[in-house]
Amino acid sequence: MKEFRVNQNDAGQRVDRFVGKAAPLLPEALLQKYIRLKRVKVNGKAAKRDARLAFGDTVQIYINDEFFDRPTEENSWLKINVPRVRVVYEDENILLANKLAGVLCHAGDGWEFNTLIANIKAYLYKKGEWDPKAENSFSPALANRIDRNTQGLVIAAKNAPALRVLDEKIKNREIDKFYLAAVHGALEPPEGELSGYLFKDAVKNRVYVREKPEPGALTARTRYRTLRVKNGLALLECELLTGRTHQIRAQLAAAGHPLVGDGKYGTDKATAALPGQALCSYKLRFSFKTGAGVLDYLNKREFQIPEPDFVEFLFGE
Repeated sequence: MKEFRVNQNDAGQRVDRFVGKAAPLLPEALLQKYIRLKRVKVNGKAAKRDARLAFGDTVQIYINDEFFDRPTEENSWLKINVPRVRVVYEDENILLANKLAGVLCHAGDGWEFNTLIANIKAYLYKKGEWDPKAENSFSPALANRIDRNTQGLVIAAKNAPALRVLDEKIKNREIDKFYLAAVHGALEPPEGELSGYLFKDAVKNRVYVREKPEPGALTARTRYRTLRVKNGLALLECELLTGRTHQIRAQLAAAGHPLVGDGKYGTDKATAALPGQALCSYKLRFSFKTGAGVLDYLNKREFQIPEPDFVEFLFGE
């Protein structure tokens, strides 16, 4: 239990708003439930959620101490009462999630609790597969990430041995990643490879394509194959041969074929029908060339999600 005295700046505030600020990691649904269960008291008496606090009031809150902690990315999962994870595949070592466009993999510059990794942690905690109090240092972690406005497959490791293997295999290009991308105009030839060098401007969170090597620029290679063409648009399957920031988006834009809905590298803006750029990480294939330890059983396995909504929206009949 923690007790707070209402000062002049808090006077006039609703009880539920006050508790939400005092316990920033408490989920909203749980906050309202605890008020109904009389675990929030004002001056020793049960409080109603919409009651207004007065200067000098004493508020007692009977909840676990961790909800009062300063919010960080590591504890943000506590804020999630009902985890939302679209599980594509799961075993004792890994989880493959279908991240929706608009969802962050990790928090950005500011604190954000409703990220993919926070939802996965809350999901595993509620399943009883992860207990942070029993761990010295490990917590479930993402082995790869995709842009906020890109949908698709993301790999999470449930334990440290699995994370070490995944990190090694991704570094050695032993996990093949395939994307679906809708672009303006048809590429010629319809199948081929885009290669060049990407220079990242960290301040602008943007990369620039260079034809020749230069200090700070990294090699980038993307193999593409045209699947459909309609109304001046083309649907491509893109395979990442290197894994650079914004690689597909930047290379296709530099080739004169920006992604539909990509306001950063193209001229489009997201719409209600197309909330992000028309890009989806839709298929993963484990292609281990060497032993994979605890993940050996995944070798040669392939996982794929259904076509994203933008395919039907842009190329449907």
